Amino acid sequence: MSQPGPGKLPTRNLVAVAGAMIGAFMAVLNIQVVNTSLPDIQGGIGTGLDDGGWISTAYLIGEIIVIPLSGWLSQVFSLKRYLIASTLLFLFFSVACGLASNFPEMVVMRALQGFSGGVLIPLALVCVMLLLPERVRPVGFAAFALTATFAPAIGPTVGGAITDLYGWRYIFFLNLAPGALMVAALAWGLKPAPMKLELLYGGDWLGVATIAVGLGTLQVVLEEGNKDDWFGSPFILRLSILSALALTVFLVQELRPGNKAPLVNLRLFTRWNFGFVSVANFMLGFVLYSAVYLVPLYLAVAHGYSARQAGAVMAWIGLPQLVIIPCMPYLMRRFDPRHLLALGFFLFAVSSFMNMTLGPDQSGPQMLVPNLVRALGQAMVFPPITMIATSGLAVAETGSASALFNMLRNLGGAIGIAVTQTFVTNREKFHSNIINADVSLLNPATRARLSGLEAYFTAHGTMGAAAARGQAVQLIGETIRLQADYFAYGDAFALLGVGMVVALIATLFLRRVSGPGAPGGH
Repeated sequence: MSQPGPGKLPTRNLVAVAGAMIGAFMAVLNIQVVNTSLPDIQGGIGTGLDDGGWISTAYLIGEIIVIPLSGWLSQVFSLKRYLIASTLLFLFFSVACGLASNFPEMVVMRALQGFSGGVLIPLALVCVMLLLPERVRPVGFAAFALTATFAPAIGPTVGGAITDLYGWRYIFFLNLAPGALMVAALAWGLKPAPMKLELLYGGDWLGVATIAVGLGTLQVVLEEGNKDDWFGSPFILRLSILSALALTVFLVQELRPGNKAPLVNLRLFTRWNFGFVSVANFMLGFVLYSAVYLVPLYLAVAHGYSARQAGAVMAWIGLPQLVIIPCMPYLMRRFDPRHLLALGFFLFAVSSFMNMTLGPDQSGPQMLVPNLVRALGQAMVFPPITMIATSGLAVAETGSASALFNMLRNLGGAIGIAVTQTFVTNREKFHSNIINADVSLLNPATRARLSGLEAYFTAHGTMGAAAARGQAVQLIGETIRLQADYFAYGDAFALLGVGMVVALIATLFLRRVSGPGAPGGH
């Protein structure tokens, strides 16, 4: 598919890009909506909390496997056929998930839904690069940014509301109306192109197999590792070894001089800007998805927020971006995208550091200002980082570039959530040990506090001194745990701030981008 000329912008191209953006938005929103409703889904299909995590894990495995394959498969079947077929399959498996009656059926359908839906994100970016002239691409990058940042922010709110009002099955049926609109837009807007089935025969099948095994097993390790005590579990250890071996073989295969048609062009990382922006993009995924995980969890654990209440807090990260992101194409024409990107990472880091001092008085309302600062930072990050990553690419490189760009962000998110889970658990133990050292019966303040609580429980109906003392000890234990939680979550937000500083440092090494989308371009 040839790129449009500098003076032409066919209506069909605009409609196709808009349809592709609907798909990317659905794919991202689907993850957050389902995660919010997991307790209801688990109850509906009769599975426990431990097994229920596989409902999310299965989707992520399918998604992370297919993203690197998307560029090659779109060449084999043509962009139009592959994107429309993937959309129809995504809608079919969405309905199948909504109709699932047991746990194994749900996990299989979710994996297939992820394998079909994961295509929608990288190919949306491919549509922007192929169908829009360079002068208009900043607008396309801004639209793509909305799918990546707005959808995760409103996902908990949408998921909680639909589940409360209509039941969990309807969160899967939610995809049908926008999906039908997307299919119509793609069918009319995308030009047909011949299939290249001969690429299947000469395809890099060793690369396909090794990246599927390597990323699939890595996703399981990251999702289940913290729950199973990481390498203390033989299952996690074996999967980790298998993942490392498979990914090593994949790297050797893709970089092998004799491989004339690699699955993805890993040599893109040797380009100065693409290499450094990939580091920044990985850290962006690390922090973005970790924050989406961390904020609702903190509000639930420390302040008893429901999923719907936590979603309302998260909405203040997403809603301001509806106003800010549409302004970004104008700003990218007036200012150096590198400076906008650096400022965005700086604001994102500041918002994380603002949440370091959490406590009993820091709940939803107190997180409003950090969330607004984060919304501004996120809005300033996504359009410039996408523009810089894709600047100067040839048409033949767009598929690999989009696949690598989106895979790194998703992989960063998976690693970020796993690291954050383990980090919070370990920091909670660390702070509990420190606090417990001071809460001793040898300490007069501790004895006085216990006596006061015993008197309180006795005065309020507790029968017997032993029972009153037991309740007093239990309450002090819960207070210690809660204080340790405040410190642990504050430390986790500090970790996210450090992650954004790393991304900011990588941004400082970027070279100036030339072209119509950048100031001073020709």
